[in-house]
Parts: sequence; C-alpha cells; structure tokens
Amino acid sequence: MKALVWHGKRDVRVDEVPDPTIVDPTDAIVRITSTAICGSDLHLYEVLGPYMHDGDVLGHEPMGIVEAVGPEVTHIKPGDRVVVPFNISCGHCWMCSRGLFAQCETTQVRQFGKGASLFGYTELYGQVPGGQAEYLRVPQAQFGPIKVPEGPTDQRFLYLSDVLPTAWQAVQYADVPAGGSLAVLGLGPIGQMAVRVAKHLGVERVIGVDLVPERLAMAAKYGAEPLDISSVDDVASTLIELVDGRGPDSVVEAVGMEAHGGASSTAAKAAQTAAGLLPDAVAKPLIDKAGVDRIDALLTALKGVRRGGTVSVSGVYGGEVEPLPMMEMFDRGVQLRMGQAHVKRWVPDILPLVVDDADPLGTEDFATHLLPLADAPRGYEMFQKKEDNCVKVVLQP
Repeated sequence: MKALVWHGKRDVRVDEVPDPTIVDPTDAIVRITSTAICGSDLHLYEVLGPYMHDGDVLGHEPMGIVEAVGPEVTHIKPGDRVVVPFNISCGHCWMCSRGLFAQCETTQVRQFGKGASLFGYTELYGQVPGGQAEYLRVPQAQFGPIKVPEGPTDQRFLYLSDVLPTAWQAVQYADVPAGGSLAVLGLGPIGQMAVRVAKHLGVERVIGVDLVPERLAMAAKYGAEPLDISSVDDVASTLIELVDGRGPDSVVEAVGMEAHGGASSTAAKAAQTAAGLLPDAVAKPLIDKAGVDRIDALLTALKGVRRGGTVSVSGVYGGEVEPLPMMEMFDRGVQLRMGQAHVKRWVPDILPLVVDDADPLGTEDFATHLLPLADAPRGYEMFQKKEDNCVKVVLQP
C-alpha cells in the first residue's frame, strides 16, 4: 500500500509499505477514505525528529471503511464506516473506566513514562503506524472506532478523530462561567473549532487571537472578535484592557511548543534547533531531562486571563524545564488544565451535532485544502508555512 513516511526533518514522502494485517484478536483493518494533517504533525516535521525513525508512517486523524476485524471485535464489522480516534484506548482499564482514555493503562508507553499510545506519533507514544495511508491496522478496535452513518461526506465526521474532541475538551476545561468571556490563542484547526464549540455552548464573548488575516477572518465568521497580535504591543495587556480591565474569564491556549514571540521563544527555538542537530542518542536524553519549549503563547494566556480565571491548554508541549511565572500564577489564583483529549469521553456530546444536516459546527467547509495522498508532502509544507490561506488539509487516499 501507499503511505506517508517520515525520512527526516521536513522530509516526508509517499512510499510503498507492507499492507497491515490482523495481529491481535482485538484488531481491525480499515481502508482509509480520508485522513487529515494535524498541527501536532508539524512538530514531527520539525522539533521531535530525535524520537522519529526512518520509515515511520504518520497520521492520527483517519476514517474509512472496515475491511476485516479480529474475533474479539463485535461492535463493528466489515463494510461499516468508522472514524478512528487518535489515542488508542481499551475502554475497560482503571483509567478508561473513569473517562481518562488518553491515559489508558493497557496502551500506556511505560518505557518513556507516557500515556496512551497514539497513531503515527513517535516512539514516545508507541511508534504505532499512522493513518496517512491507504490502510490502517487499528489496535483495541473492540472499543476505539466510532461507527458513523452513510450519506454525508467524510468531512462531516472526520474531525471526530481529534479536532472536535480536542476543541470540545479545551472549552470544557476552560470552565467559562455563565455570561463569561473566553480568549482563544491560536486560530489553527483546534483554535478555530474551539471558537465554534464555545459559541455553540453559549459563551457570550469569544476573542480569537492570531496574526494570520485569513484565520482571523474565519474565526470572525463564527462569532469571534478578532485580535491581530501584530497590531498590539502586548497581547496579555490588551486582553486585560478589552475585558473590563480584568481580562477574560478563561483562555484556551491552542498554540503549543512552537509559539512565535519574544526573547523566550527565540532562545527556545535556538535550543530546539541545536538539539535537532545532535545525534539521536545524545538529543533524546537531553530533551527528556532539559527540553524547553517556545512558550510565549502559554505565558500570554497565564498573564492575560483574569485573576481567579482558568487557562485550558490544548497546544502540544514536549519540554521538561519550562520557566513559568509561578509567583504571578499563585498571586493571581490562576487555574490551569491541560492534556491530550479523551476522545471517546466527548463523542456522545459531539456526534448529534455532526449527524445534524444543519452542520452547526461548520464541519463541511472546515477543510481549506482537499488533496490526494500523493500530494501529502506538499500539504505538510503548505500547512507549516501557512501558504495559500491554509488552515486544514485533508488527504484522500
């Protein structure tokens, strides 16, 4: 089969790889009909290279048609249309029984002290072949795949794999009070959908923060007040001024480890670049013990939220020694929540919305670029460089 394969920093190619097969009785094989490029895939394209292996198959936002199932898989069958969550969870362990599917104890990668395995996402998360491919082996398929109806386009359902539950959790964790305000930092796919989810859930005032005009315009279309960071000297101070001199009740930080900004980002980028030039055997322990991210977006969230407010972090981080302003956080009583999305926890809330032909979250037109799998390398480059008004790329094998 054809699959998108990692070969090095900014070097991904569509190669011929072996077809997947049923290995365990809880496996399924899915023929992929649509698969998206996630913003966190760009971290593999850049800073997380030391944990990648030449030949790794990328991708963790897939859906398609079930081709085969193992004997312990009973809730889906060949011919069913399914979405595959990005995290691999069993559904029955101690963590899963508490709805903490991203911490599944059956698939935890204990070697690296990490939570549930993920599709297509480094050895830290299990080195499981991903879904930017023609076919996908799905472990723990007795629980994971989400069956969806025939009829609507893939774009209606595809984002159940990651974007929708991640955005939904981000807004839920933000805990915006009735009549309150929310700032969303970063208007990539997760930030865009967080704006839509927040408005759908009744958040009265949503401020969308970014510097790309097309992304600001997209968020404004769905009810956000756009704030162009290139037009202000200090984003945190501006947020405080905009909302009653106090700041928004809650902030969703949807940027993560590769934020652009001031001196801290410049220094962290230099450290990331230097680590990327080292041999993997040297770089990996260095990153694990002393890794540092570009945290300007996180600092803005912590300093821009009101006193007693909540910061919800959905942007991916990989550092170990982030220099956080603990005195200010403590003094201002800031609450902080974060983590990988517990996909199956939120599906019952989201599925009725994507089944609804009114498409209240605007999933049908969310993708800005639909490309064949063969064009995936160009999709990565375009998404990373934010070319051609690119917000979300969907690949169609």
